[in-house]
Amino acid sequence: MPYKNPEKQKEYYEKNKEQIKEYKKQYSKDNKEQIKEYKKQYYENNKDKYSIYMKEYKKTEKGIKVNRISSWKYLGLISEDYNKIYERYLITKECDNCGIELNQDEATRKCMDHCHSTGKFRNILCKTCNVSRG
Repeated sequence: MPYKNPEKQKEYYEKNKEQIKEYKKQYSKDNKEQIKEYKKQYYENNKDKYSIYMKEYKKTEKGIKVNRISSWKYLGLISEDYNKIYERYLITKECDNCGIELNQDEATRKCMDHCHSTGKFRNILCKTCNVSRG
């Protein structure tokens, strides 16, 4: 950026947003290996700091959400709107099948039920109902 004044920098960025975006995209493409090596080296030099950061991040609301949705994807859930399913998951207090109150106990733990062949979301169930559905 040619300006040291933050207001001028912002103005410059707004005027040249598309060119800057295209330049960054091309730079990343042209320097893929160097960027990969830099990130690897940075991680190696900052493992402890990164580990602490990730532990703290996983405790945040966003970290919990990202982790939960990632685990659903890993288990085979396919959806166009994971945020909508997550919101429903948060507000559901009773099993959609048997009506029992959901909590942290092993049998009444909240589970996201989906079809294993299609990946489609079905219900929020207690663990007992989820296991019995197979």
